[in-house]
Amino acid sequence: MQQRQSGFSLIEIMIGVVIIGILTAVALPSYTNYVMRARLAEAHSALAAVQPRLEQFWSNNRSFADFDAEGVNQMPADTENFAYTLEDASASGYTVIATGRAAAADFVYTIDQAGNRATTKVPEGWAKNDNCWVDRKGGLCTE
Repeated sequence: MQQRQSGFSLIEIMIGVVIIGILTAVALPSYTNYVMRARLAEAHSALAAVQPRLEQFWSNNRSFADFDAEGVNQMPADTENFAYTLEDASASGYTVIATGRAAAADFVYTIDQAGNRATTKVPEGWAKNDNCWVDRKGGLCTE
């Protein structure tokens, strides 16, 4: 009686490797974009959260100046992906800037006293927008 060999042939294994390669080629860019959007959401939420604090500070002091002063500082804490600064703070206006670093380098988002959101700098291949915070390569904005 002849015994039959079991196992996979080289062709079957190569077909499996090709299928895994195709799935990886499709899934990896999508995953990378999703991770970047999560990093960018960190800046969006921090900037949106600091605006009411600035308005409260203004109602107590009639000025936005010194909001980031030592002992008073209510600015978002710097994180691995973004550093936050207050610029042009005066009695009537301010601009809060989130500057990307590490994995989010080359992204710069701003918000001002009127609630105007802008993406002032993006990496190559991305589109910036002076009217919103961009979170996708095509220049699409967060809601």
